[in-house]
Amino acid sequence: MPSERVEQDTLPRRRSWGEAFEVYLHPRVIAMLFLGFSAGLPFLLLFSTLSFWLREVGVSLSTIGLFSWVGITFSIKVFWAPVVDRLAVPPFTTLLGKRRGWMLIAQIGIAAGLLGIAATDPAQDLETIVYFALLVAFASATQDIAIDAYRIEAVDKSLQGAMAGTYQVGYRFGLIAAGAGALYIAQFTSWPTAYMTMAALVGVGVATVLVIREPEVTRDQATLLREAELLRRIEGGSLRDGPLHRLTAWFSGAVVSPLVDFFARNGSFALVILAFVGLYRLSDITLGVMANPFYIDVGFSKEEIANIAKLYGVIATLAGALIGGVLVVRFGLLYSLLLGAVLVAATNLVFALLAVVGHDIVMLTLAISADNISAGLAGSVFIAYLSSLTNTAYTATQYALFSSLFTLPGKIVAGGSGFVVEAVGYVNFFFYASALGIPAILLVLYLMYHQRQQVLARPEPKGQPDDPSVQRNT
Repeated sequence: MPSERVEQDTLPRRRSWGEAFEVYLHPRVIAMLFLGFSAGLPFLLLFSTLSFWLREVGVSLSTIGLFSWVGITFSIKVFWAPVVDRLAVPPFTTLLGKRRGWMLIAQIGIAAGLLGIAATDPAQDLETIVYFALLVAFASATQDIAIDAYRIEAVDKSLQGAMAGTYQVGYRFGLIAAGAGALYIAQFTSWPTAYMTMAALVGVGVATVLVIREPEVTRDQATLLREAELLRRIEGGSLRDGPLHRLTAWFSGAVVSPLVDFFARNGSFALVILAFVGLYRLSDITLGVMANPFYIDVGFSKEEIANIAKLYGVIATLAGALIGGVLVVRFGLLYSLLLGAVLVAATNLVFALLAVVGHDIVMLTLAISADNISAGLAGSVFIAYLSSLTNTAYTATQYALFSSLFTLPGKIVAGGSGFVVEAVGYVNFFFYASALGIPAILLVLYLMYHQRQQVLARPEPKGQPDDPSVQRNT
């Protein structure tokens, strides 16, 4: 039938399992492992690790709590993402290119901030610690913007799942180094030595930036024309020159155009996409807030939680992340998104069973295995999907918008999770958390339906029906 013919011609060829696993041998996919490490390293050094040091020297709990506000920097990075997208900073961007140049600038800022923290006594000069922590947070968020943009631009869409998988693996290793690694160093030497060591580990990211090549990005004609038309409308249709015109042109191109571009490419369907982005991780984010209190209330010891939930759980997440990258290559984005959404919602029910069984190591291991593998898988697939939504003319800005959006509903809903547990108990809470995944499942099914309708609506390609050159999607 003609409709079947169009779909076979338009959809990409499904790769074999061998080809799917080979994506992890791509040099730029391997490089993301080290860039992921560089991105994950600063995070705990600003939060749990730093909190440990502050409490040890007698800083009050209320003051330590206020330190968490530096994390707001990561949530508002979208405000300066346009600067990273468009502003050249010689000699860094001149010598290395836009993405590598900004990465190196950020890494220098991270290392300088960590060395500043190491050189400051929090018991005597807490205010200076705050300033250095803000420097690390700002530089780290900037590095995230540049790395995300590089990850999207460096390879084609078929490799985005693998790039996301290795990025997540590297990020987790960075967290381990900044968490357990820093604590071990502080235990046997001192806190300043621990932070100086972490500053030295920033060199992993610096070396990677110097080795990798800058991605080649071209801006398509339609994007350039749309940007020029938008600027003309903003300026009232008249030709202008001077500083105000240049400022207006920069703001229009860097800030307004990324939003206009997304809606221009997707039309009203953009609202469906944004709803899906906001709801996809709602279920596991909501469950995650209550996970540790649940373990304690069931009766698991700190050692059991550390060994199963924290240590083994990290390994399970890494495995899930790598599996997710393979699935994107093997089955494509939307089928992998559907599998991830179903698994996240379903595995939350394993915690309901654990709540019924009570203190049981085997059951805890099963729950952690199911939850972390599904979360790692869904994470890689979702990052790949968000990457596919961007226009390479505005990569950093658009991805920063999407990454900010996908955590917002989860954080809002998760804030009331404690009230739900108190009202209905843990078993019903886990059913509730699982049910929160249903909208994401329905939306990805609608995305699949929409894609199929678009494929069927395209004109039938030229050629005979039995043309052997046509690659069938089997």
